Amino acid sequence: MAGKVFILDGRSFRTESDYALAKRDRETIDQLRSQTNLQDKTELEKLRKALRGNRYHFYTLLGQDFMEEVDELLKKAQTSGENGRQKGKKAKHAGKKIPAAVAESARGKKGSAAAAESARGKKGSAAISGSSDSKSEAALEAIVREELKKREKRRKLTIVLCSALGICCLGYFGVYSYYNYRTNNIYRQLSELKEKPLISGSASAESTGPLYTLDDETEAKEVLDEYKNLLIANRKLIGWVKIDGTYIDYPVMQTDDNEYYLDHNLNQEYDKNGTIFMDKDCDVLKPSTNYILYGHHMKNGRMFGQLDLYQNESYYKEHPYISFDTIYEKGTYQVMYVFRSRVYKETEIVFKYYQFIDANSEQEFDSYMKEMADMSFYDTGVTAEYGDQLLTLSTCDYQETDGRFVVVAKKVAE
Repeated sequence: MAGKVFILDGRSFRTESDYALAKRDRETIDQLRSQTNLQDKTELEKLRKALRGNRYHFYTLLGQDFMEEVDELLKKAQTSGENGRQKGKKAKHAGKKIPAAVAESARGKKGSAAAAESARGKKGSAAISGSSDSKSEAALEAIVREELKKREKRRKLTIVLCSALGICCLGYFGVYSYYNYRTNNIYRQLSELKEKPLISGSASAESTGPLYTLDDETEAKEVLDEYKNLLIANRKLIGWVKIDGTYIDYPVMQTDDNEYYLDHNLNQEYDKNGTIFMDKDCDVLKPSTNYILYGHHMKNGRMFGQLDLYQNESYYKEHPYISFDTIYEKGTYQVMYVFRSRVYKETEIVFKYYQFIDANSEQEFDSYMKEMADMSFYDTGVTAEYGDQLLTLSTCDYQETDGRFVVVAKKVAE
């Protein structure tokens, strides 16, 4: 539904707060009108000086309209004053050029005609005055009609624009709602499938040996029973991440393209919500030192939209553990570090958390831990040693360009 539009003096305001500010400006303008003779040049100049000197503060475009009106009135007053002075000079020069005899003769003729004119003088004067007043009123009415037409055009244009904006917003909301509904429905079905018994007669139910990997090679690890049905539905499944008491309860995908699941769902359909996925260079069979999971920071809190709540230590204390199962083994991870970072240029020599996947030595591992500890918002008291399995959750952070919000945890006993 399109939002309510407020109209005042030809200007439209979308919110009640803007409309209230406009009424406040209108009261200031009305007060200035009542205190100023808008036909007097001197008073207009004083008023303009006060307005340009920010003596009066306006909150909406009504103030700008009033300042333009004052400028226009002052311009007319100056033009009128110059015309009056020029007419006075012409009359003065003309009076000097008339000889005294001619002037006296003219006065004589006027005197002789005075009697004839006296009878209709007052009547003629009244007629001229009436005619002048009628013309002035007609001109004023024409100006008013023209201004009303302009305001009506502006009003209609405002309504059209607001209607178009409302339709666009409604369409966007409809598309957004559809994607959310479809995404939530997919995850609901997967959650139900995860809890169902193995599908009898399926390859996954009968097999205890060959398993799926990114390059379709076989390994001697066994897929957990609860993920066998899901693996049949989607071969790109690599695990499941969950944080109790939050929206984060999602399957995790992995492919050789880190861009793909930014705008695709589990069914390989376009979806701007994307999907939680593991970095393409991580290996759950090896396994890698650090599993890195990416997800969008959705405004509705979905995906990793609630991850930045970890910037408050109290939230961490309420949610200290993250559950992350690979399709081969279960895992519980305890939060260690919470920090903000960003995506750096390749040429920048700085710690890049998203490149920390495997530590080649204890010294390298300790160096990574120190970097993250220094960046962390608070000290959780949790530390890790070389050989520990780590989990990193990463999402967008809009406090800076290419910003990222990061939570790092280490695997602990069940």
